[in-house]
Parts: sequence; structure tokens; C-alpha cells
Amino acid sequence: MIGAGIGGLAAAIGLRRRGWSVSVLERAPVIAEVGAGLTLWPNAVKALAALGVDVSDRGVPTISRGNILTPGGRWVRRNHPDDVGVLAIHRADLHDVLRKALPESVLHTDTEVTAVTTDGTVRCAGEERRADLVIAADGVNSLTRRTLWSGDAVFQHRTIWRGVTPSGSVWPVRESLSMGRGEQVGVLPLPDERVYWFLTANEPRPNVLYADNQAEVLRRIGTWHHPIPDLVNATPEDQVLHNDMLDIDPVPTFVKDRVVLLGDAAHAMTPDLGQGACQALEDAVVLAAYVDDLARYDSERRARVQPMMAAARAGVARNSDTNALRHLVLLAAARVVPPAAWRKATAQWADWESPVIP
Repeated sequence: MIGAGIGGLAAAIGLRRRGWSVSVLERAPVIAEVGAGLTLWPNAVKALAALGVDVSDRGVPTISRGNILTPGGRWVRRNHPDDVGVLAIHRADLHDVLRKALPESVLHTDTEVTAVTTDGTVRCAGEERRADLVIAADGVNSLTRRTLWSGDAVFQHRTIWRGVTPSGSVWPVRESLSMGRGEQVGVLPLPDERVYWFLTANEPRPNVLYADNQAEVLRRIGTWHHPIPDLVNATPEDQVLHNDMLDIDPVPTFVKDRVVLLGDAAHAMTPDLGQGACQALEDAVVLAAYVDDLARYDSERRARVQPMMAAARAGVARNSDTNALRHLVLLAAARVVPPAAWRKATAQWADWESPVIP
């Protein structure tokens, strides 16, 4: 297993349930997830259950894309009982639960993979290892995908800032999505009276760095409605994260001989659908269930996730649009769309039947 992120750890758990001997190779000196919050949609909760992992005590049940507001605080839409619920969780908490489900002996830190071949040979740390199966869960910039397949990460002219407030600093807070022209701010409560917030915005060039990310966020949305400025101000400056929004073009297969792509290495998409981590968890379950039939893993996962990648790119186009008239039309549609149609539009990817891991 290359990579000890959410997908890599989940796949390791699933394969161990099948009786496989697993080694997880991670280039970082310490296995610890960085990041802020994320949402686990019902499909991800099913995937975790199939893996025997319970994170219900680490998250807050909430609604994603239910409460919609304008930057000035005018309500566009409020949560409806028919909306699909999600579990809001800190990425580090999910990662911690997955890591603790594995024995320390399978985790190998400070081990950077420098080459992979389709016969299952992995070069790292000045030595070669051979495996019956190599699972590349090495992220959007996957070395494995770029060398054995093709396809660098694609910058989508969007960027994201994220943060989590300290416990109780701005509380209580209800979940919301505030929609500006080309900018969106999401707010989700987390356990221990913490709050996860994010800002997505247009960015013409990749790799733009800001000397003070907190100040840059406040420059952009410091006049938006309460409690958005308070949330940003409450987040320690050095904990405001900033990343470009990247995805990849679809690859023709997730399997080459003894090498399998998983998670962002296989199907990185922008966070517009909230399904990135959810799909990595699905990958892990399907791989564990069909590890003896990799062609089935390949076909089922590509059929499931590649339309989702296209939908995420469509979401980028929609969310980056700064045209005033089209923005008003979008807000009007969100206000009047019937609950059933809203549910279908916002949660169409949450319906998924998990296979049983033998």
C-alpha cells in the first residue's frame, strides 16, 4: 500500500479482513492526517460499516447544502426534513480511527516510494520490495499514476481556504452555505464545540501564495454575514490552510497487472460534491470485496466515479461563475426548487449499496 491517507488506511483494513498481509508505506516521518473538516455522506458511512469502523462518536450529524444564504445573510433556503443528512467530522479524527484499526507493525513511515513497476516491484529507501498487489493510494499527484499511466493534476482555476475554530470560541453555530458570485463559504459544526469553515474562490494562476492566509480570507469575506468573520478571526493564523483545487482527467483503467489505483490517485475531483473521501472509502470496500477479481473492481469503480468526476467539474463551472444575472437565477432556483428535486440534486451520489467483504 503506497500512502497512509484515508483511502490507503481503509484499503489496508479491508484487505486484512480478507486475510491479506499488508504493508503501508508512507513517506512522511509521522502518520498523521492534516486538514480541516469533511462530510461523510450515507455512502461513506456504509463503507465504514463494511470495514468494521465506527466514527459516529467523532462526528456531528448535520445537513450539507441545506441552509443557503447570501453574503449579506439573506436566507435563500432552509433545511428541510427530506434533506439527506451527513456526518461532519474532522479529517484528523477520521484518520486517527482508521490508523488505530491497524497494528503498528503494518505502518512504515519515512519510506518514500521512488518507482513502481507493473510486476509488483516497489523501489523505496534504497531497496526493492515485491508484492502480489501494489495499491497506489498516493494522492492527486500520484507518482504511480504519472509513471505507469499518464496524467498530471489539473488546476481548475479555483482555490480553497479552510480552518477549524478552537472549542467554544464561536458557538453555537448552525450549518450553512453562503453563496457569493464566484465565492462560497461553508460552515459546519464539529464535536467539542468546534466549527469547520471553508472559502472557495476563483484563482487565475496555480501556486499563488499569500503571506497571511487569515488576512487574505478576511479581505475577501470580512464583510459577510455573522458568524463568518468571527469564525475566521477565531482560527489561529497558522492553522488557516490554503490549497489550489486540483483534479485529474479520467484514466482508462484503475488496474495494470499487479498495480491498482485507489482514491485521489484514481479519480481526484474538486470538493464541490463533498465526495472525495467518501469515494476513497467506497474504493477500499469494493477492492476488499473483489480483490480476487480486479477487473470487477475496475469496471464497477470507474462506472461509479467517473460520472461523478464530470459532475464535479460542472460544479466548478457553476460555482466559479461571476455573472450577476446567472447568479440571481441560481439563487432563485435554490429558493423555489421542491424538496424532492433539491434532495436529488444535492445527494444523488449518496445512494450506494455496499458489497459484503467475505
